[in-house]
Amino acid sequence: MKKINIAVVGATGMVGRNFLQVLEDRDFPFDNLYCFASERSAGQVLICKGKEYIVEPLNEQSFDRDIQIALFSAGGDTSLKYSPIAASKGVIVVDNSSAFRMDPEVPLVVPEVNPQALDNHKNIIANPNCSTIQAVVALKPLYDTYGIERVIYSTYQAVSGSGVKGMTDLEEGLKGNHLKKAYPHPIAGNCLPQIDVFLDNGYTKEEMKMIDESKKIMGDQSLRITATTVRVPIFYSHSESINVELKKPFEVEDVKALFASSPGIVLQDDPANSVYPLAAEAAGKDLVYVGRVRRDFSVENGLNLWVVADNTRKGAATNAVQIAELLAEKF
Repeated sequence: MKKINIAVVGATGMVGRNFLQVLEDRDFPFDNLYCFASERSAGQVLICKGKEYIVEPLNEQSFDRDIQIALFSAGGDTSLKYSPIAASKGVIVVDNSSAFRMDPEVPLVVPEVNPQALDNHKNIIANPNCSTIQAVVALKPLYDTYGIERVIYSTYQAVSGSGVKGMTDLEEGLKGNHLKKAYPHPIAGNCLPQIDVFLDNGYTKEEMKMIDESKKIMGDQSLRITATTVRVPIFYSHSESINVELKKPFEVEDVKALFASSPGIVLQDDPANSVYPLAAEAAGKDLVYVGRVRRDFSVENGLNLWVVADNTRKGAATNAVQIAELLAEKF
């Protein structure tokens, strides 16, 4: 793979720092690396692959240099302003915000699911929502093999999905200081059935993201999907109970074998020995873990899954870097 020049926008944030860590962990073949953030973060020193990089303030001239790919994680407003500027200068943007996800002109990509969508980008590519990414990695082999009639998502999402404020709320809450910087209620010792704001239809924005993004990534607007998303008091890794109604009959052991052979998935399913995916064990890893695979006897061709992944790695930084790897192969 040819070495390219890469930029990280929002480099001092939680996901931005994870971008740098994943670039190092996966030994991404960059030549020059540029780190951009807000004025208040400018001058900070970040390290990637043993080399120091000074954070530069992001401005309209930041991309007036030889950069092939820019990984953005600086919020939707920043992405809306600066992604088109970068794209106009020939930089391919992989954006982690929600700004472009449902734009019909922008591919929404999970490399294990729809890498072919990268063939039609216009220099902006959207990285999906963290909870959606791990879900569709698990659904893809089922969709291709059996077809899918309906999906019910129930999520148990870590506070790192809310950034530093969410982490602080839980850290302080565990000490008895019940802050509400990130959430409308204390998170320590609690489960909050609200992620993002409520919409007129009674769903939260997070729930609608999972529904709409799943359809776009899978390339099937006819999929029937519903979701309930819940914030839980753990730091890293989202867990999801996914109920799927398949179009064709199946044997559970065949489904397990399918997962075991599918890219990006690790099957952990030995209930007799209490082996199943755990949030604590998925933290810091790049794969999607699937277990508790069992038949749903309440509906024809029904299947239950338990799906776990680190929301800051596969759910954000790793997926974006995987997209960048596919792009880099074309240079």
